[in-house]
Amino acid sequence: MKMTAAGSYLAFDLGASGGRLMAGAFDGEKLSLREVHRFPNDPVKARGRFYWDALGLFREMTLGLRKAKSLGIRPKSVGIDTWGVDYALFDRDKSLVGPPVFYRDSRTDGMKDEVAGLMPLREIYDRTGIQFMDFNTIFQLRADMRFRPAVWESARKLLFMPDLFGFFLTGEMFNEYTIASTSQLLNAGERALDAEILKKLDIPRELFADMVLPGSIIGGVDREILSEAGFGADDVKFVAVGSHDTASAVAGTPFGRAGSGDTGGVFLSCGTWSLLGREADAPIINGDTYARNFTNEGGVNGKIRFLKNINGLWIIQKLRESKGGELGYGEIAQAARSARAGGQASGQANRQVNGQPDKRADFRIDPNAPAFMAPGDMEKAVADYCEEHGQGRPSGLGEIALAVYSGLTEEYRAQLESLEELTGRAAPVINMVGGGIRDEFLCELTASATRRKIVAGPVEASVLGNIAVQMAAVGDIAGMDEGREIIGRSFERKEYEPS
Repeated sequence: MKMTAAGSYLAFDLGASGGRLMAGAFDGEKLSLREVHRFPNDPVKARGRFYWDALGLFREMTLGLRKAKSLGIRPKSVGIDTWGVDYALFDRDKSLVGPPVFYRDSRTDGMKDEVAGLMPLREIYDRTGIQFMDFNTIFQLRADMRFRPAVWESARKLLFMPDLFGFFLTGEMFNEYTIASTSQLLNAGERALDAEILKKLDIPRELFADMVLPGSIIGGVDREILSEAGFGADDVKFVAVGSHDTASAVAGTPFGRAGSGDTGGVFLSCGTWSLLGREADAPIINGDTYARNFTNEGGVNGKIRFLKNINGLWIIQKLRESKGGELGYGEIAQAARSARAGGQASGQANRQVNGQPDKRADFRIDPNAPAFMAPGDMEKAVADYCEEHGQGRPSGLGEIALAVYSGLTEEYRAQLESLEELTGRAAPVINMVGGGIRDEFLCELTASATRRKIVAGPVEASVLGNIAVQMAAVGDIAGMDEGREIIGRSFERKEYEPS
């Protein structure tokens, strides 16, 4: 597929397990995608600490630009989206002060209690509206103060991960709003850093760069980088998109497909994490949302993403690693499907083992349990959890994988019900997007567990949202409503009915 100079855009989409560069082409009617470069993103363990290989990732990004040139792509613009909460620190010379730390690193253990001693957690939530998770930026910064004092004392500027790569590409330091909102340091109503939180936690305001909104044109990609990639004197704009990958994924979700019955605008972004929620015009912050730990993250086009973070397919990814990485994801899903079918066919739940009900058909984990955040052996962690919670011990890949799938989809059901109650709006349809929807077993189980119609697609929602923001920023479309219309007519989606 030949990209045209008239409407090509490059989107870097980096997740917690891998990154890619995708090129989008718009012919005036439909948008098409082409994969340019794909690369792994694996944390590096050194001296007991987990880090991101930020410089290695940037090397892959520049290689992606060279590949784009070799394919004849001449982009108008570039945008970057990544996972949330993590950051890089720079000294007064604008040099990196060590590699960024991986959010699953254990240095934040106990930091929530320490922060609570400085400022009540309820007050923090009332100001930020952000779900409490042990690895939020607010707790990572506290851990840096305690465990990396030399790094902290040298720090003069903080850039979140997409801001970091944006700085490498442009030389400009900025903090994009949607990614900054994941930090639990922004006032949700003001959509700016919360001065009281910074004061109570002794975090200097000058540590942060100027805040920019999604759709801001930061400038051009550095001429030297473009020249080394082969673009010569080409002018390629850098656009700050919804740089939190979920912000881009939601922006790339075409709600309200004709005939779908979708009046609720609910999204379920499935990847390393599962994020279930809906867009809102303003933050939803009250005692109930605090008790249920729902979050209000910044969105594109002035929206708030009111959602729940759920530990997602990272569990399946780690389960695959537990098996030596030799099995494909499809094989794991098929093993779980077979285990489920076998249990139903044989009436496992009604059988007796040593005079007790055989519960093998009922294996189910809580995906958000601490045991699944950073285990060394995921297969063992799942089996141990089931046994410790009175379910017996699953054996074999199928039963273990089914325990994960059942736990995930049951959590989807519970959080969907909370979402409906907290927003006062029914959700007849769930729009599932992201790489996880390639797993048809997951989509089928989600429809069955939630008793809702599932409209699955597009897979590349984060890339498409990234590109749509670029298109609007450079003036090729009128805005995000048009962008979603284009995405809706450009990519097929599949429907799953509850069984």
